[in-house]
Amino acid sequence: MPAFSDTTPAWTVGDLTVRRIDEVAFPAQTGRWLLPDATPEVVAQAPWLRPDFADDAGALRLAGHSFAVEVQGLRIVIDTGIGNGKPRANPAWHDLDTDYLQRLTAAGFAPEEVDLVVLTHLHTDHVGWNTRYDQGSWVPTFPRARYLTSRAEWDHWAGAEMDEARRQMFRDSVHPIRDAGLLDLVEVPAEGTDIALGVRLLPTPGHTPGQVAVELRSGGQTALITGDCIHHPVQLLRPAIGSCVDVDPVQAEHTRRALLTSLAGTDTLLLGSHFPPPTAGRVIPEGDGYRLLSVAPE
Repeated sequence: MPAFSDTTPAWTVGDLTVRRIDEVAFPAQTGRWLLPDATPEVVAQAPWLRPDFADDAGALRLAGHSFAVEVQGLRIVIDTGIGNGKPRANPAWHDLDTDYLQRLTAAGFAPEEVDLVVLTHLHTDHVGWNTRYDQGSWVPTFPRARYLTSRAEWDHWAGAEMDEARRQMFRDSVHPIRDAGLLDLVEVPAEGTDIALGVRLLPTPGHTPGQVAVELRSGGQTALITGDCIHHPVQLLRPAIGSCVDVDPVQAEHTRRALLTSLAGTDTLLLGSHFPPPTAGRVIPEGDGYRLLSVAPE
């Protein structure tokens, strides 16, 4: 995968600027594990996937990053990646040491100036920078921010049987923000709910029961940040391709198909939470599925 840019990739949506804050590129084997039905033979059917979204051998490219946007002076970070120094079962995510916070600060979102953190769902690679290690304990990275996730998401994990790896993630990255009184649980009805001017949470269940996508609207333009209802552009080619960690695979496919149908042929900018550079594009119908018409950062 190409190296991350030294500058902050950004896209304009009306009066808003959406910035991608890079954390880490995922190793090549991630795609084979995460989307097992996305075989090299399937990838070969879509030349548009190469070279940005797959290599010549058909291995998928995936990445971890946040998005950041300022809305009327409100600094918002959407998802917080894996985090540094976290004990993780996945060797590629264990005890990371990245320059994520420096990148975030350089983009104008110093941790102490962030007002709102949106967690699309409570998976390890979306909550890690909720906290940082300081003097023997995990403390909120964004001390003056409210952290939002859907109530359905919280309720699901509160009642779930979790393995030790997931319990560890909650201990170091979720419970500290709850214990600090910074976590807000939001009801997200079918039509979505506004959390700021032009920022709406939309329910996208399946990958997890309470997962949300984030819609941005300004000046007659729209963008949609996927969360994990779409992990990779190969799922536009074949929406039936699901993730091995989908809680409800049938619901996840239904959600993905409905979302792609609503976006196809529109000017809405799709921003993939795990799409590697160029990360963004517009959905256009092609054959029995769709393709992503990439939109490079400005």
